[in-house]
Amino acid sequence: MYNLIDSGEGRKLEQFGPYIIDRPASQAVWPKRLPHLTWKQADARLVREGEGSRWEWNRLPENFEMTFQGIKFGLRATDFGHLGVFPEHGQLWEWAKEKLSPGTTLLNLFAYSGGMTLAAAKVGAQVCHLDASKGMVSWARENAAINHLEKAPIRWIIDDVTKFLRREITRGRRYDAIILDPPTFGRGAQGELFKIEEDVVPLLQLCKELLSEKPLFVVLSCHTPGFTPLVLSHLLQEVIGCQKIENGELFLPGELPLPSGCYARGLFR
Repeated sequence: MYNLIDSGEGRKLEQFGPYIIDRPASQAVWPKRLPHLTWKQADARLVREGEGSRWEWNRLPENFEMTFQGIKFGLRATDFGHLGVFPEHGQLWEWAKEKLSPGTTLLNLFAYSGGMTLAAAKVGAQVCHLDASKGMVSWARENAAINHLEKAPIRWIIDDVTKFLRREITRGRRYDAIILDPPTFGRGAQGELFKIEEDVVPLLQLCKELLSEKPLFVVLSCHTPGFTPLVLSHLLQEVIGCQKIENGELFLPGELPLPSGCYARGLFR
């Protein structure tokens, strides 16, 4: 299970399975609700130091599992402060599962550890899972295995997203639905540079060419400061051509939900 226990003063206190973790949260500018002693009982605390970070009083095992929204995740503390799941995306997984059906083709870009991929595979969708990081794709495949989805119709791709999309267009492959969560800044498999302000429009133009004749949806989400739900909606409308768009904030679920990015969903039917 996952739960946002408390937040405030630039921090968030979260439960991942049986473990309690204290991490930075820049948007949590309000006072904490719970006493200092509760926060001190965390099994691990992430501290930012310049451009790096370090873990304090780490009582986490090297690897552990958590089930969230019916999906099992293998988790571990990383140097970047991530654990292997972004719970704020759970609301998108549940929405997509309602739209997808057996045989639907889904392209999942910047797919991280596979939450959306596995949610879609559970309802029988055919998924193409792409991430530039070999390590992350391996992690996602491990998650597929612990969910008994190792034989599900999933294509596991390690590649630069732009290069891959261009090749897919040339190959004539098409998708009924596309989901992408681009980073603010990143590098492809061969060190290719990605900056969301410069690259998101060309990226969406390629995605538009990959849509099937009767597409279902395109979902765009991000965690980039300045990119609001309305910005993402305008991108889907002006670049993809979506006319029916839903948007909102991503948030960590808890008694006081914590904003953690935003999304826009363009529907075709």
